[in-house]
Amino acid sequence: MKRVKFVLDEKQMPTSWYNILADLPEPLPPPLHPATGKPIGPDDLAPLFPMALIEQEMSAERYIEIPEEVQDIYRIWRPTTLYRARRLEKALDTPAKIYYKYEGTSPPGSHKPNTAVAQAYYNKKEGINRITTETGAGQWGSALSFAGACFGLEIKVYMVKISYMQKPYRRIMMETWGGNCIPSPSPDTQAGRDMLAKDPDCPGSLGLAISEAVEEAVGRDDTHYSLGSVLNHVLLHQTIIGLEAKKIMEQIDEYPDIIIGCVGGGSNFAGLFLPFVKDKIEGLKPNLRIINVEPASCPTLTRGPYGYDYGDVAGLTPLLKMYTLGHGFIPPPVHAGGLRYHGMAPIICH
Repeated sequence: MKRVKFVLDEKQMPTSWYNILADLPEPLPPPLHPATGKPIGPDDLAPLFPMALIEQEMSAERYIEIPEEVQDIYRIWRPTTLYRARRLEKALDTPAKIYYKYEGTSPPGSHKPNTAVAQAYYNKKEGINRITTETGAGQWGSALSFAGACFGLEIKVYMVKISYMQKPYRRIMMETWGGNCIPSPSPDTQAGRDMLAKDPDCPGSLGLAISEAVEEAVGRDDTHYSLGSVLNHVLLHQTIIGLEAKKIMEQIDEYPDIIIGCVGGGSNFAGLFLPFVKDKIEGLKPNLRIINVEPASCPTLTRGPYGYDYGDVAGLTPLLKMYTLGHGFIPPPVHAGGLRYHGMAPIICH
């Protein structure tokens, strides 16, 4: 019998996330304060994030323990299956073995709950009852709404308007879990009102939706902001994908020569490849190839210059050193809404 599915036992699910910052040959360039242009510290981020996530953002620890409460929710769908794509191999007439890690069995149907559950947990633990966020295609908004329901948090989601119109069922999913989903640009924030005054038919962008969510969060003491990609702690939480994949491949005596994945902000692909790239950094697998795939309509890595830029349209977020098409860039309204982001995770850019 030719096996197609490979999955770990529930008891083998990783109990720690892997932090690539501990193994980078050179440290990441620091984020800069949007007002002063100087490196930011923990106090600068405190209005937006719980201190535990701020510590993870800057941590040099190689492995960070996954809280038991988060593990309990992960077990609803984790570990996830590694598949051998035998029919694709046959269709391509290739001697290569093709494997893929399927994250679609989570309740919201994507990899996003890996960090949404963790972020909701740390916010709840710090006494925060309300979170604002943005979403492109709706997967992140769905995931955070699910996580909010798990921990009793109120979630407000600014959904990029073109995706809000294209994907009404994602909005229904968010509302089913108690999330409040509105199209961005919206009249609820100054950033949204400014854009609507300039272009009433603006399709929106992730950068603009981030501006709206951040603006609302900093204006309320009971509210924090949550980001679904780009930042170090988000990529950290996603490494459970690659840690599981690596453990499965060890069991079947395999190791990838090439790892391929799509990138928008970078979290799903980083979650897969970071545990493997550790071996490349250490010289154990020097020939391992990592291939990022991005849409031609939003070619951040292939066309964007490398430098400091805001993560949002209004310039409210810290400046990150990354490949960027410019924080004012409004991508064409392609269907893959999660890939319509002007920047890229600094870890991937580095």
